[in-house]
Amino acid sequence: MLNLDKFKKVPKDLAFKDLIIFEDENYVVINKPPFISSLPERTADKANSIQKMAREEYDDIQLCHRLDKETSGALVLAKNSEAYRNMAIQFEDRLIRKEYHAVANGVHHLDSISVFLPISILKNGTAVRIDRNKGKVAETIFFTEKNYDKHTLIKCFPVSGRMHQIRVHLQCLNAPIVCDPTYGGDYIYLSQIKRKFNLKMETEELPLIKRVALHAYKISFTNLNGELIDIVAPYPKDFEVLIKQLDKFSC
Repeated sequence: MLNLDKFKKVPKDLAFKDLIIFEDENYVVINKPPFISSLPERTADKANSIQKMAREEYDDIQLCHRLDKETSGALVLAKNSEAYRNMAIQFEDRLIRKEYHAVANGVHHLDSISVFLPISILKNGTAVRIDRNKGKVAETIFFTEKNYDKHTLIKCFPVSGRMHQIRVHLQCLNAPIVCDPTYGGDYIYLSQIKRKFNLKMETEELPLIKRVALHAYKISFTNLNGELIDIVAPYPKDFEVLIKQLDKFSC
């Protein structure tokens, strides 16, 4: 199996302030890069995390939700307890609107397709499965954004917020996310989409993206004063390059 761990590193000079895409007196919204955990991991090396970086800049800041380590995109943090409670209530009442973008294997025509299947976390805590008996309720709505020759760019709207929800729900549609072997997603190579592709002798071809191709593109929520906050997180470099290559060679 292809091992991409050596490519899954966060730049050492990464600064929290550089990640901010919105800030006011109550909230900070960042564009989280891939390969960094939202919360500290239970590892001996005490690797960096978004929470750790944020608390070096703000005293009482709290994460309002999480993103998987490999997932990039919009992540909201509250700067005070009242702001945190405001977000917690909106999450509980499912008033937060989140939009993710994913590149999936295969060609799929999804027009407001709802997957309403319960999810359970496996005993090892690193993956989930569909569990109709004991699983927790989970729903995701999917739309095709763009079809390519062998892949699809999909807009994903999670109604609930379970671990790996989008990933396992797309697997249920036979549309696993690119570079997500945990849920059946194959790697994507330039040689698969570009005609007359030539690889240099004695060179191993690497995938176009080296992580799960999932990005939290947009989040909308209500501020303490009732104002709607609607934030878009631009694609990070690796996801942007993947889309550009698909647009160029696979339309």
